[in-house]
Parts: sequence; structure tokens; C-alpha cells
Amino acid sequence: MAVHRLPVFRWHPHNHFTLLRNGDQFFPAMLAAIANARHSVFLEIYLFETGSVAARFIDALVAAASRKVDVRVMIDAFGSLALASADRSRLSRAGVELHVFNPLQVIGDRLRNLTRDHRKLLVVDEKVAFVGGAGITDDFSPRTRPHSYWRETMLEIRGDVVHDWARLFAHAWASADNPPLRLRNPPPDPSLSLQQRGRVSIAHGPAVQDVKHNAGARIERARRRVWLATPYFLPSLTLRRQLAAASRRGVDVRLLLPGAQTDHPLLWLMSHHYYARLLRQGIRIHEFQPRFIHSKTLLVDDWVSLGSCNFDRWNLRWNLEANQEVDDPGFADQVAAMFEEDLAQSSRIDPASWEQRWPLLRRVESSLEDAGRAIERWLDRR
Repeated sequence: MAVHRLPVFRWHPHNHFTLLRNGDQFFPAMLAAIANARHSVFLEIYLFETGSVAARFIDALVAAASRKVDVRVMIDAFGSLALASADRSRLSRAGVELHVFNPLQVIGDRLRNLTRDHRKLLVVDEKVAFVGGAGITDDFSPRTRPHSYWRETMLEIRGDVVHDWARLFAHAWASADNPPLRLRNPPPDPSLSLQQRGRVSIAHGPAVQDVKHNAGARIERARRRVWLATPYFLPSLTLRRQLAAASRRGVDVRLLLPGAQTDHPLLWLMSHHYYARLLRQGIRIHEFQPRFIHSKTLLVDDWVSLGSCNFDRWNLRWNLEANQEVDDPGFADQVAAMFEEDLAQSSRIDPASWEQRWPLLRRVESSLEDAGRAIERWLDRR
């Protein structure tokens, strides 16, 4: 793969961000944007799996290409394993430029297989972007799976920061040995109220970790609240110390994590190994009950980071990630209200009861976490 310099992303004051909660909100909005595309559709996606949702998106992408819209799609080789060859062929035959990120290797440097493009990004006409944690799969669809759909959040973004999301896609596209994209950078719609401050934040393997550094700096300066929702809670020692220090300063620190409904039960058990120490620091831990919560959101005072990053060690060590940062009191209040609604459907872990859990289960969780640490140390030496 070619090496291209990453763009430098700065704060932009003129934006508007709309929270889209669950697939019955964000899938229709994304599909409508593609249906109305006139110039370009850029899609960079991790999970893309054949099914009802994928069929709707493929129909929309093919229709856009038939209108002579420039449609480019980057899918991850691992995340798209369940995307049927017939679906891929249909996209290519329609004129969609389809690229597979980091094809899986059976021979050679197989550790390269660990590097995945975990971003979830749709940019249409360089005027609107959608960013968050959703994949194009039936798992996120209340219509297809009304009783078991995953709880997820996406952002609809308009304003100056959309150009930076287009630049990020263009960087990934060119880094995959494709010809460089020529971006239009059209002016924002003058009818929109664009008064919210935003910035693109990325993780690009171990070398570039804006998401991690920016989040850590905000937590260290937090005065009122640090609320974190993440589906896989395998925090670094640094993050655990930052959360504990914030709690000791009197900051309201809450973790919104999955309950027993999860797509990775072993990771759920491993995360329990951290609970006792964090609870002793006064940190509130809540496990979401209705279904699997896949949302990745960090709220620190009036600052929000929302996107593809799980804020765990694995994501930050290996994956390409991207979050939208927003620094706006009104938007932070909307995110806080969303948190409160999810917390109301969660079970809070009682510190006293947690300490009295079955000793054998505690030993299993500790052993799993020790094994995970050993694997990470081995990988870090590669």
C-alpha cells in the first residue's frame, strides 16, 4: 500500500450535528442522502454483510451510479467476509468503484491481518456526512430484527467539518494505491444554522492516536462529568487511572456497558475483571439490559467524542478509527439526555454485591484478562 501523509484536522466553528439513534433513524437518513446524491458518494465501512439492510444500500448505490454519480466504496476484508460475491459483482457491474482494505493473507506477514479499517463513514456530495458505530448489517435494523437489534448511535453532520471527513476518505482511498480523488469542497447550505464547533479525530494504528490523546486530555481536565458508553470494555492502565483520578476529584464518572446480551461473551467476562477496582474508586458501572449496546460515545462536561472507536486497547493498537468531536453545550445536553434514557434501561452494579460474587467466576475473569494481556504483550513485540 502506498504511504500518504495524513491530513491535519482542526476545529471548525460552523457545523450542525444531529443525533440518530438506532437503525430506524440512521438507515433511512443515510439511504435518503444516497438517493438524493448528485455528484459523489463515498462509503468507508467495516461491517458489510449480505442481508436485508445490505440489499437496500446496494440498491441505492447502484441507482446512484446509474445516474452517473461518482460512487466509491471501501470495505474491510475481514468485516465484509459475509458479503456475498453476487453482491460485490452487482456493485462492480453497476460502475461502483469497490476496494477491499487489507486483503487477508494466508502466507507472508500474517500479523498484517490484525490491521483493520474499522471506520464507519458515509459522505454524500461533500455536503453531508454520517459517522458512528453502525455497520451495514441486519444486526442494526429494528425492522429486520425487532427484538434483538443492536443499540447504536450515528451522527448526521453538515457544515465545514464535512470537508475534513471527505479528506479522510480520500486519504484512505489513495493509500490503497488508487488514483487520488479530486474533492469539490462545496460551500455549506446557507439556509442551515451552523453554530456548533467540531473536529475530526482519528486513530491510525500506534503512530497516530488523536482519539486516545484527545479523550485522555479531556478526562484529565473534567470538572463535572465523564460518561462513557462502549461495547468492549478492555481499558488501558492509563485510561483506568484517568477515570479514577477524575472520580477522586468529585467528577461524576459513569460507564455504560453491555449486559449479558453481547456478541462477544468472553470479552464481556474479561471486562468484569476491572469492575471491582473501578467501583472502589466511586465509578458508577451500568450494564444495558434490553439488547446488545454497540454505541461508542464519550461525554466529558460539554465535549463529546462519538464514532467508530471502542476506546479499548485493541482498537487503538491496530485499527483505523475515526470519531467526531463536538464542543457545544446544547449538543452535550442532547447526548446527556440520550445517556440518561439508556441508563434508565440499565442495571447498576452494586459494589457490595459485586465483591461477594462467586469466587470461581472471579478467578475465570482474572485468568481471561491475564491471557489477554499476555497476547497483547506478544503482539506489541512483533
